[in-house]
Amino acid sequence: MSATAIGFAIFPGLTQLDFTGPLQVLHRVPGARTFTVAKTLEPVPSDCGLALLPTARFDDCPTLDLLCVPGGFGVAEALADAETVDFVAAAAERARWVTSVCTGAFLLGAAGLLRGRRATTHWAYHSLLPRVGATPVRERVVRDGSLLTGGGVTAGLDFALTLAAEIAGPEAAQSIQLALEYDPAPPFEAGAPERAPRAAREAVRRRYAESLPDFEAALERAIQPA
Repeated sequence: MSATAIGFAIFPGLTQLDFTGPLQVLHRVPGARTFTVAKTLEPVPSDCGLALLPTARFDDCPTLDLLCVPGGFGVAEALADAETVDFVAAAAERARWVTSVCTGAFLLGAAGLLRGRRATTHWAYHSLLPRVGATPVRERVVRDGSLLTGGGVTAGLDFALTLAAEIAGPEAAQSIQLALEYDPAPPFEAGAPERAPRAAREAVRRRYAESLPDFEAALERAIQPA
């Protein structure tokens, strides 16, 4: 099997699990070479204080077979950063698979990569997908040809295992799942808005309601024609 170059485009304020969950799965794919790509090689702060160390820069990143864009509250600022959006567009043009986790979908959208395509994202932002031309699908992992998008945060693990099976076959993906002991048994039925208790649902909705207006404004600026 030939080597598969897998690159994660990261930016300040990303949700580290959007990145590190899929990274943990995909770096175990036989023949995989993973790259953590940013504007510079300086540490990139995540939204939980963990700094992430890039291994390649946007301007010297090798050609990628698979591009993955994570999400997080930092997406709003990344949407306004032309270098980040331009890198996503250029890397996607050469990649075999173009992918995102959580609100990383909107960076794909700002790069014009979701027009007419089925996609998903974090539930709190799902209704905004048509703004970037996407057809919203409320599933944990959505595939539209060579485009794969994952839902919020932990959906990145299901997303990455789906990709691992695509790249190396179901047996390899199952072996990775077993090695990681990925056998979810959450203590609460609260992982999706339609199943979460009302009090939890309303608390989380209020939290996202504070940031949604700024995110929508950033998205509108990013998709305005030049």
